[in-house]
Amino acid sequence: MKKWVQKMVGDIELNKDLNVLLIIGGLYALSIALSNTFVNVYLWKQSGEFIDLAHYNLSVVVMQPITFLLAGRWAKKIDRVIVLRLGVTFLSIFFFTVLFLGENAGDFLILLGGLLGIGAGFYWLSFNVLTFEITEPETRDFFNGFLGLLNSFAGMIGPISAGFLITNMEKLIGYRVIFAISLGLFVTAVILSFFLNRRSAKGQYHLIDVFKVRKDNLNWKRITRANFFQGLREGSFVFVIVVWVYVSTGSELAIGTYGLIASAVSFVCYYFVGRFIKPQYRKRSILVAGLILYAAIFIIVFDVTFTKLILYGITISIAYPLLLVPYASLSYDVIGSAWKAAEMRVEYIVIRELFINSGRITSILTLIAFISFLGEDKGIPIALAILGLGHTIIYWCIRKIDLSTIRHRENV
Repeated sequence: MKKWVQKMVGDIELNKDLNVLLIIGGLYALSIALSNTFVNVYLWKQSGEFIDLAHYNLSVVVMQPITFLLAGRWAKKIDRVIVLRLGVTFLSIFFFTVLFLGENAGDFLILLGGLLGIGAGFYWLSFNVLTFEITEPETRDFFNGFLGLLNSFAGMIGPISAGFLITNMEKLIGYRVIFAISLGLFVTAVILSFFLNRRSAKGQYHLIDVFKVRKDNLNWKRITRANFFQGLREGSFVFVIVVWVYVSTGSELAIGTYGLIASAVSFVCYYFVGRFIKPQYRKRSILVAGLILYAAIFIIVFDVTFTKLILYGITISIAYPLLLVPYASLSYDVIGSAWKAAEMRVEYIVIRELFINSGRITSILTLIAFISFLGEDKGIPIALAILGLGHTIIYWCIRKIDLSTIRHRENV
């Protein structure tokens, strides 16, 4: 495995922490691919209402930024690796609670969403900070590209395996099995986190000061705006599409098939993007990908069939690597060149995530409003057509960022 990775990387030197972080990211991706997709279907089957599912996901994205604020302070006062363990532990508690509640889980949507949001908040704050610290400008595109490969591989084997188990087991036993497997994967991730070097930070928690940097640092202001629009699409699309696949087919195995095909395409694209997209082509890649992602919506938005959903999945699986790999690397480069980046890296990550989650909250609230006033049949398609602009707008937020200046400052 190590030789294969080194061959893929080329001349880039990898360190132990980078390898361990990639493995933890892979375990997280596999666990989420196995279960999180089906948690939404599991809960939807108990109520049959999209608006209930929206409330569940809203509680996730509300608790996530609140947790980010606390996780940021603890990352500065205690240790980022400990915060990572807290995140994985809360995610384990989430799946344990789903298992414990069983068929009554639909009565505790806000509780479950809150637990998932807390776990995700702790996890992603620490994971993003560790990514910023462990990678360098020359290794960032590889790290983000290879992490995308792991996510795609997990997306290939996770949903199809889970769909097969659920389809071939009685009632809800299959769901419980995959939730139990996810619980085991998160426990493994907690154990692996002990192999990361401890990373404590000194100094005060200057969150407001870093927010105010937006006034003087236009690059930072542009990235935070882009983060909001990133969340604007993610908030609703992350659960609506999956449930549409189930509604159009009535089969969990169809969800697995969708995930397998989409992730297989994504797997190939992440490899090529991570290996061949150079910094000078990042903006063009983000523009093209954003346009493709928005155009893809109209494949399904007014006429949902399983065939069209598969076509949609293939299209966005080509576009997402083209957008996310250069966009993530650009975000870290902007932070790396900002005021007191080394000292305030935790605060920069927290602010970034607050903007992303504010976009997600806006997204789900918008979806709820359209469903409430127009009903599911009319409201959901119109809402998605509006919210889907989010990734397209990212380019217009970052197009004036000076890449050469960023790389020069960070190297200095």
